[in-house]
Amino acid sequence: MRLQPQTGCLPRARQLASLATQSLIDEARLSPKPGLVDSRGSGAHQDLTLELMERSAHSLTPTFYALALQSWQRPVDIALRQSVGRLGREGESQMLQATGGVNTHRGAIWALGLLVSAAAMPGNEADVQAIADTAAQLAQLPDSMAPKVFSNGLRATHRYRVAGAREEAQAGFPHVTRLALPQLRLSRRLGANESEAQIDALMAIMTSLSDTCVLTRAGLNGLEAMQNGARAVLMAGGCAHPQGRAALSRLDKQMLALNASPGGAADLLAATLLLDRIAQPFLL
Repeated sequence: MRLQPQTGCLPRARQLASLATQSLIDEARLSPKPGLVDSRGSGAHQDLTLELMERSAHSLTPTFYALALQSWQRPVDIALRQSVGRLGREGESQMLQATGGVNTHRGAIWALGLLVSAAAMPGNEADVQAIADTAAQLAQLPDSMAPKVFSNGLRATHRYRVAGAREEAQAGFPHVTRLALPQLRLSRRLGANESEAQIDALMAIMTSLSDTCVLTRAGLNGLEAMQNGARAVLMAGGCAHPQGRAALSRLDKQMLALNASPGGAADLLAATLLLDRIAQPFLL
């Protein structure tokens, strides 16, 4: 589909696409992340590498750009929801081509795609809560064109009767706006460096998220280990403190022993980084 850009939307669309891509890359590189791909290695994964994650992120830049253009100054309605869904599925196809069929960022396409779309809509330039609320409105609408695919994440939500990525979006990304962003900014104020603050934000998400990636790989025992371990890191003062780093190391060993990787939390951390940067006009 050929988009008809309006005056002023091209620079904003490019900015949003660049920020979304960079947020995915920065999340992938951030270290040490328990059970996840990072600059140290592949974590609990056999089919993922940092190079593959970065290649995947770059492959999604055109998708984020198209989503921003499509959503530019438009209201939330069924027609836009279906366009967003179609562009997201096209982006997923491009991602799979770039990765040789490996699912690197399917959940991130959903989360960051909705947020990029919402950020391009009227009045949402740098208002994090307004962007999250608009993304929720968009996620709540049905997409009649979506294929009926029973993914691993959906199986986990049904089996364990927990909320998944869809419900997180429909609720306005509460793990991002109520937990991760406040923790990110608090850790910065308390003197943590940027990597430490971002790891703390990841821990904040992991304290309560029903991460379907962990549930799929390690069941309820794995989820409980993830949540308790993340709480221990923050209760010890976070990654800027020796006790917090020691708790993080223990959690990393637990996740590897359980073959558990909190991929859902990683997607929400990337969403957190995106919203944090959108809220800082000097970055745009």
